[in-house]
Amino acid sequence: MPGQLQAVIVPVTPFQQNCTILFDDDSKTGVVVDPGGDVDRIVEAAESHDVTITAIWLTHGHIDHAAGAMDLAERLEIPIVGPHEDDRPLLNGLEDQARMFGLGGPVRNVVPDRWLAEGDTVEVSGHVFEVLHCPGHAPGHVVFFNRQARFAHVGDVLFSGSVGRTDLPGGDHDTLIASIRDKLMPLGDDVGFICGHGPGGRLGEERRTNPFLAGRI
Repeated sequence: MPGQLQAVIVPVTPFQQNCTILFDDDSKTGVVVDPGGDVDRIVEAAESHDVTITAIWLTHGHIDHAAGAMDLAERLEIPIVGPHEDDRPLLNGLEDQARMFGLGGPVRNVVPDRWLAEGDTVEVSGHVFEVLHCPGHAPGHVVFFNRQARFAHVGDVLFSGSVGRTDLPGGDHDTLIASIRDKLMPLGDDVGFICGHGPGGRLGEERRTNPFLAGRI
């Protein structure tokens, strides 16, 4: 039986993106979700918790979530898993995104070892996560849901008191709201979540108080 699922958030890059280390507290085996940059900081955080990283999981292909993936994968000799293949153009254009935002440092286009689709599962040390395809913020955005722990990593689909922006290439507000309504909210009000920026929360609280969802779900 696996131990408790734990999460360490490592804010990275000027975007203060929540790179997340998910790990089992018995085996000390984990994955990195969305290494957007500052790879040295991510590795140091894993080492400080004695966690061995076995894979990288990507929720989507925006630069603040994926720019450090290739460097981290090569450094630790681990695979990159996700997102959905609809984000291939974003991952192929990370170097262009870096120039657009005026970012320095090593930014490389990403080639995942495995694309994900609705209904797939991923696993770390006995903790199984269901994959939900939730477009709107990005065409290939996925959410990772652990049913046993009643926990989801929702990336930039939903935030505490807000929702993902839809003014970037491939974004669509109605599609985003449909993903939240049809994919996230049926998981249950008790489900806690970590998101891509800022504090996490619970789905029920967002259902009741999120102004972007009022009258839409």
